[in-house]
Amino acid sequence: MGTVAVYAGSFDPVTKGHLDLIERASELFDEVIVAIGVHPTRHPLFTFEERVALLEEVVKPIPKARIDRFDGLLIHYCKEVKARVIVRGLRAATDFEYELQIAHANADMDPTVDTVFLPTRSNYGFISASLVREIASHGGNVSHYAPEPVCRALMAKFPPKP
Repeated sequence: MGTVAVYAGSFDPVTKGHLDLIERASELFDEVIVAIGVHPTRHPLFTFEERVALLEEVVKPIPKARIDRFDGLLIHYCKEVKARVIVRGLRAATDFEYELQIAHANADMDPTVDTVFLPTRSNYGFISASLVREIASHGGNVSHYAPEPVCRALMAKFPPKP
């Protein structure tokens, strides 16, 4: 069995930045599990089932990627799926401090799982799911920031105003 990596997030919705990280991680590892976190206190725009369907559609061309869900601590999920690596994307220096703190905590809980940081490509560095939702909610074009299936799903959530 090869190296299994987990790329976790809420993916509400999946962006081109997320997709770029999934593609790049799949070039580095034998399997990339894209794990959608379940947070009982958050109220996502897309249901869990919608996020799974969107992710499955956009990662179809990436044979090493598969979609799953997790509830609870990511480090426990990694042990469950025998993942050796957690992949985290970094958009800016401010992301690093937060992500490093979590990486240290995860390493303390399970030193057999490493965290790998991948910087976003410069053209995706400012993209976030919340930015995509905000632009779409006001009728803006998000095709530069989100894959086509996500754009269609956002248009269904935020139909154009007459």
